[in-house]
Amino acid sequence: MTSAQVMGVFQEAMMTAIKLSAPMLIVSIVVGLIVAIFQAATQIHEQTLTFVPKVAAIAALLLMTGSWMITLMVDFFQRIFSLMASL
Repeated sequence: MTSAQVMGVFQEAMMTAIKLSAPMLIVSIVVGLIVAIFQAATQIHEQTLTFVPKVAAIAALLLMTGSWMITLMVDFFQRIFSLMASL
């Protein structure tokens, strides 16, 4: 296996990790920003107020995009295992 192939595998692994984590991070940031604006406007500073909406939003996102995420991971692992078998 050449160094170019190894770098290609690492690049593909990083892109897969970014594709899998980006939707959850973006939703978490957006929900956190909305809750922070609400807290600033109402001057309610409760710790659980930020935690519960984020968990609910990420759970809903996982229900909507879970099959896509699993398909993406399975495709990546199949490519990795086929590459290992060809060595």
